[in-house]
Amino acid sequence: MRRPKTDQIRAYYHTLFSMWGRQHWWPAHSRFEVILGAYLTQNTSWINVEKALASLRTAGLLSLDGIRRTPLAKLESLIRSSGYFRQKAQRLKTFVRFLDERYRGSLERMFAQPVMKLREELLALNGVGPETADSILLYAGNQPVFAVDAYTRRILERHALIGSRATYDEIRELVERALASAGADAAGHRAKLGLANLTAGPRGTSHSPSRMSQASRTPLAQVFNEMHGLLVGVGKNYCLKSQMRCEECPLQKFLPDKS
Repeated sequence: MRRPKTDQIRAYYHTLFSMWGRQHWWPAHSRFEVILGAYLTQNTSWINVEKALASLRTAGLLSLDGIRRTPLAKLESLIRSSGYFRQKAQRLKTFVRFLDERYRGSLERMFAQPVMKLREELLALNGVGPETADSILLYAGNQPVFAVDAYTRRILERHALIGSRATYDEIRELVERALASAGADAAGHRAKLGLANLTAGPRGTSHSPSRMSQASRTPLAQVFNEMHGLLVGVGKNYCLKSQMRCEECPLQKFLPDKS
């Protein structure tokens, strides 16, 4: 008899974290840089996002005021590497206008709002879907909201924990329920792990520590933060879209018995 879905997902977290440790998501120097990244990473690779962010940084425009005062055509040029640059430039302008009109240009005021209220406001903005909104809330706002991506969906579906028609929010709520109790013992669990415990192989999708990856957050928000990065590591290294490397995957033991 299989374990409850929530128990399995919680076991995934402990297994992956014990092997790979902290993933240091999201790599950024500021909250606004996280928000820029969340917009720019839509339909492209992170390498292309890094190029766009580097262009903005070199131009001295990687800031709220920088995006606000940069002419649209110039902004499009600076973020061209991220793809769909015209749409993304307009969407960034829309976000800044929203922040100025609703919260007087203050991210602190914005993130002080009740989480679900702010989530609905973000979802109402052009170009902001659930994954982008939740990435902003989790990684820029340090709020306990799990961000579901294609890797999460693929892994959970192949492990028969969700169906192919599961909605984004159904998946998000399932993972959040599963990890709700993990936040309470997360600090103690991490304290028991030294670098010697980590595998010498792939470290998931770990980044170098950054100001935002090391920001203070609640234990539950930290667990959601790590789980997202860990699942991306599984998706990129083992549970590929066109190829499954189940025999090498640290989650292989959790696959359903097909006999």
